[in-house]
Amino acid sequence: MQETIFMHSPDIIIPLFMTTRHFGGEVKFLVTNRNPRWLQKFRAILENLSKYEIIDIDSAGENIHCFPRVIVGLKHHKEMTIDPSRSPHSISDFRAFLRSAYSLKKENAIKLQDGELKRRPCLLIVSRKRSCSFTNLAEITNMAETLGYGVVASELDSNMSRNPVIMKGCDVMMGVHGAGLTNLVFLPENVVLIQMLPIGKFEWHAKVCFGDPARYMNIKYLEYNIKEKESSLIQEFPLDHVVFKDPVAYHKHNWNLFKSMYLEKQNVELDVNRFRQTLVKAMELLR
Repeated sequence: MQETIFMHSPDIIIPLFMTTRHFGGEVKFLVTNRNPRWLQKFRAILENLSKYEIIDIDSAGENIHCFPRVIVGLKHHKEMTIDPSRSPHSISDFRAFLRSAYSLKKENAIKLQDGELKRRPCLLIVSRKRSCSFTNLAEITNMAETLGYGVVASELDSNMSRNPVIMKGCDVMMGVHGAGLTNLVFLPENVVLIQMLPIGKFEWHAKVCFGDPARYMNIKYLEYNIKEKESSLIQEFPLDHVVFKDPVAYHKHNWNLFKSMYLEKQNVELDVNRFRQTLVKAMELLR
């Protein structure tokens, strides 16, 4: 599995912001099990939260560090969000902080006028190369362009200097349920997120992981449910197989079995005629 901000945003980055932002940089981070790659990857965020060098307590030796106050651990609310009733900051504050840290100037999605298209809204397709990939990406791109979109396709991998730059011009973002969608934290306000739900009863995961957070972030949200004939699983199993008919009975709440079948082995060939209406709806939401 490729590493994305998904591995860190819910569990570390957002809680780190909640816990330390109100100090205005007057806070020192002490770390153990120091991972230089991780620190470099999130350097822009860490440097905007603290004015000081990170202290590696594992290599401190006999040195003694004295502080008037120490916070051990991080605050965490819901998945990818901040409860403003329990924090001086909101998820909107966090997104504004990211825009500042990564110098993202665009604050709002394009506002289309009725009967007028001054420029094409930008559609970002999260296109994975392995699991949950679009097998007819060119066909999807061509269809979207006929509707008036400018299309950018990107895998949105672990490159934290490149991903925000890709995201900053986005007006509509679409992708199959998975880690890449967590980059939605970089999206401007009022962008439309289209989450594609593959075969496997993803409704609860989709809502908790991305549907609810998108709404908290002032991002307009649409879902598209993949049909059996759009799933690559149709090449392996008949329509009356339990894999299609009752995914819960198939994996019996075994996460590894669920992940293997529905996340790692499943690709998507979108029915562009069926999906067209979802892109039309997304453009309407930009008006």
